[in-house]
Amino acid sequence: MFNFFKRSPKLVEADLSFLGIDMHSHLLPGLDDGLQELETTVEFIKDLQKLGYRKLICTPHILSDLYPNSPETILPKLDLVRNALKEANVSVEVQAAAEYMVDHDFATLVKRSKKEELLTIAGDYILIEMSYISASPNFEQTVFDLRMLGLQPILAHPERYSYYHQQFNQYERFKEIGCKLQVNLLSLSGVYGPHVKKTAEKLFKNQMVDFLGTDLHHSKHLAMLKHLATRKDFLDLVSNAELLNKTLL
Repeated sequence: MFNFFKRSPKLVEADLSFLGIDMHSHLLPGLDDGLQELETTVEFIKDLQKLGYRKLICTPHILSDLYPNSPETILPKLDLVRNALKEANVSVEVQAAAEYMVDHDFATLVKRSKKEELLTIAGDYILIEMSYISASPNFEQTVFDLRMLGLQPILAHPERYSYYHQQFNQYERFKEIGCKLQVNLLSLSGVYGPHVKKTAEKLFKNQMVDFLGTDLHHSKHLAMLKHLATRKDFLDLVSNAELLNKTLL
């Protein structure tokens, strides 16, 4: 039965300026399952600026079978967005990297590539992910190969890999092999379910989170982000974390 006396979380003015930079989003239009129209991208960026972001690093999926992106498809879209922002007199800095799926094709790409041929964040970081269905069997070897190239892997949204929810030591293993961990802001809102939220909170309480990212894909995500930014319980949870977002400014 619904509890009418349940206390609502205390709300404050929405402000994510303590992060300064978002390093995981799907704002570049028409590349993946994120935004599709340039005009929507500009409007989203305006809203993110109002929330306190000063720099956005867009990270389209690179997944060979579904989103076969590359620098040749991503960088022209970045130029398109930058020109549109200039015309709209929007002063947020926008850059592009990618969110690489760790699969056989990516493992092969890493072995054949030079560091500068991959789409990286701030030169030395690279954002990687796994399937939500099962872990990448070649994950540790790929992380090793990336580090041999002089790159620092960031594992995207580890809290969303449900097959690790009962194996918390696996998150410790990611740190041991050299991964930084990036939690999705919206995981802390509960939008992906209670188990994801609980795991994200546990990662924070164990001081294992290095980056917070929006992972924005659509308008519902943006609305949820705006609301999350007003919740004092969220701000209390993340305020003591030694997040690295601002080091990317």
